[in-house]
Amino acid sequence: MMIRRTLLNLLLVAAATFSLAAISSHANAATAEDLNKDADQALQTLYKTNPIAADISKKAKAVLVFPKIIKAGLIFGGSYGEGVLTKDSHVVDYYNSVSASWGLQAGAESYGYVVFLMSDKAEKYLDKSKGWEIGVGPTVVVVNAGVAKNLSSTSLKEDAYAFIFDQQGLMASISIEGTKISRIKR
Repeated sequence: MMIRRTLLNLLLVAAATFSLAAISSHANAATAEDLNKDADQALQTLYKTNPIAADISKKAKAVLVFPKIIKAGLIFGGSYGEGVLTKDSHVVDYYNSVSASWGLQAGAESYGYVVFLMSDKAEKYLDKSKGWEIGVGPTVVVVNAGVAKNLSSTSLKEDAYAFIFDQQGLMASISIEGTKISRIKR
C-alpha cells in the first residue's frame, strides 16, 4: 500500500515536470521579433479592456509585458513565460517569468500580465537584481476590479502596478506572488 502510494506520487511529480519542461521549451522557441509583436498586441488588448491600465501606462517609467504565461499543475506545478521590457515605447531587454508551487491543484491555463514600473526604485531594482521575486523588493499592487475602482492617475503612489489579463483554461486561482522575473538573452 505504501509502495503504491509512493509510486503514484513519483508518477505525478514526473508528469508535472515533463509538462513544465515541454511548456518552457515551447515558450522559449519564440524569436525576439515574435515576442516584441506579441507584447505589443497584449498591451493593446489590455488597454482596450482596461482603460485604467492605459492611463497608468502614460505615467510609467517602464513597462514589463508578459504576453503569455503557461501554468500547469497536478499537486506540483509551475508557470513559465517570456516578456519584454519597454521604456518610452522602445524595447530595452527581455525577461522570463517563472514560478513553482505545490499543494491541492490540478489543471492548466494561460494568461498574460503587465507590470507598470512607476518609480526609479522599481526600475533600478529590476535592472540591478539577478531576479526580481514578486513580493520581495519594490511594492507591486496587483490591480483587480476592486482596486481599479479606487485608482486614478493622480492616486498612484506604489512602485509598480500589475494587471493580469486574457485568462484561459482551468485552474482554481491565479497569482503572481512568488513569481521570479529574470533577464534573458535574445
